[in-house]
Amino acid sequence: MAKSRGGGGPSSPGGRSLAGTRESLADPGGDELSSLGSDSEINGGGPEERRVDKFGFIVGSRGAEGTLEEVPLEVLRQRESKWLDMLNNWDKWMAKKHKKIRLRCQKGIPPSLRGRAWQYLSGSKVKLEQNMGKFDELDLLTGDPKWLDVIERDLHRQFPFHEMFVSRGGHGQQDLFRVLKAYTLYRPEEGYCQAQAPIAAVLLMHMPAEQAFWCLVQICEKYLPGYYSEKLEAIQLDGQILFSLLHKVSPVAYKHLSKQKIDPILYMTEWFMCAFSRTLPWSSVLRVWDMFFCEGVKIIFRVGLVLLKHTLGSSDKLKSCQGQYETMERLRALSPKIMQEAFLVQEVIELPVTERQIEREHLIQLKKWRETHGELQCKSPPRLHGAKAISEAEPAPRKALESVPSIFVSPGPAPVPKARKSKEKSREKGPASPANGPGAEGNGAPGTTRELLHPQASPHHQSKESLSSRESEDTYL
Repeated sequence: MAKSRGGGGPSSPGGRSLAGTRESLADPGGDELSSLGSDSEINGGGPEERRVDKFGFIVGSRGAEGTLEEVPLEVLRQRESKWLDMLNNWDKWMAKKHKKIRLRCQKGIPPSLRGRAWQYLSGSKVKLEQNMGKFDELDLLTGDPKWLDVIERDLHRQFPFHEMFVSRGGHGQQDLFRVLKAYTLYRPEEGYCQAQAPIAAVLLMHMPAEQAFWCLVQICEKYLPGYYSEKLEAIQLDGQILFSLLHKVSPVAYKHLSKQKIDPILYMTEWFMCAFSRTLPWSSVLRVWDMFFCEGVKIIFRVGLVLLKHTLGSSDKLKSCQGQYETMERLRALSPKIMQEAFLVQEVIELPVTERQIEREHLIQLKKWRETHGELQCKSPPRLHGAKAISEAEPAPRKALESVPSIFVSPGPAPVPKARKSKEKSREKGPASPANGPGAEGNGAPGTTRELLHPQASPHHQSKESLSSRESEDTYL
C-alpha cells in the first residue's frame, strides 16, 4: 500500500518503489519526462520550422498523432448547432433531456465547444459564478514555498511537445503555475500532487486559467475526491474496486494478475489519477474526457477494464507475458489498436459497468480496508457520478437559471386609483376629444404602461435576447 513520505510500499519487478510519495506515484519516470522538456530538444531551429497537428502537438513528436478519423464537415456543423442549442438552454436540457446529453457526449463534443461544454457538465461554470473574484484573489497571494518549488520543477514536464507548453516560461507554463498554485491556497490541507499537473494542463488547452481552476476544483472534489490527498487512500480503494470488477469482466486477466501477485496500484495509478491523459492517443483522451465529465468515474473504470481485458484477457495474449516483469512491460506498452479512438470508445460504451456496481463494490472494499487499516485518514466528500448528480447536488441559483423577466406587474390595487384620476381629469376638462376617448384609453394607456415597464421589446423577444446575450459572453471558442 502507498505510504507517506519515506515509507515503503509495493515495488515494481525491477525493484523501484512506486509508492513512496504522491510525486513518485503520479510521476513514474520523472527523469525521462524532464529530458523531454529541454529547450535544446524541443525548440530546434525556431518556431518558424515548427508545425503542429490539429490538437496543437508538434508534428513528428511523441504527442502528435498520425492518420485520424475525421468527422465530415457537414456532420460537425450539425453537431455544433445542436450543442449550441443545449448550452444556451442548459438547465432545461439537464433537467429533462439528460440522456440526450449523454448520447451526444458519447459521440464526441465538437472541438470548438469542448471547453465550454466541460464547464457546464462539471458545474464549474456555476462554481465560478458563485465565487466571482476568488481566483484573482488567490492569484495575487504568494503561496506556500514548499509547494511552489515542486510546481515549478514540474511545469516543463507537462506535454512538452504541445505548442502551449513548449517554451519555458511561456504563457502556457505561466497559467499552469497560476492554476496549481491557486489550488494549494484554496485547499491548503491537500496542497499539491504531481498528478494534478497534467489534469490542469489539459483543461488549459481548452479554456482560460480561471475557468480551468474551477474545473480542476470540481474534478478534485466531485469526480475524484481523495485522489490527490497525502496518503492516496482513495486511489488504493479504487484499485481494489477495479480488480474486483475485472473478475466479472475478464476472469482470465483477473486470474493472471492474481497469480503474478501484481497489485493494482502498480498499473492503474497513473491511469486513474491522470484520467488517462498520459496513456492514450490524444483523440482518445478527448473522447474519454467528454464521457467522463458527463457520466463520472465509471468511464475511468470502464477504460481501465477494457485495456486490461484486451491486453491480458485470453490465453494467446498471455503467452508472451508469463512472468511478473513481462506482464508489467505489456501494461506499460499497450497495443495501439486497443487505444484507437473508435475501437476504445465503442468498447467503453458497451461495457456493462454501472455506478451502482461501483458503489456496491466500494462499500465492500471500504469494509475490508477498515478491518486491515482502520478508519480512513482522509475524510473526502462523497463521489458524485457525473453531470446529473452534480447538478442535483448543487443546483444553480435561480438568478443564474432564469432570464430577467420583461414585464413586472405591480402587486395590489394600484391601477384602480390611476383610472379614477384619469376619469376625474377628463370630467373637469369637459367632453372627451377623440384623442381622449374610449379608443385612446383602450389603445394608449395600457400600451404606455407596457412601454414604461420595458420599452425595448415584447416579453418573449426580450427573454430570449437576454439569455442569448449572457450566454455569448462566456463562449470560449
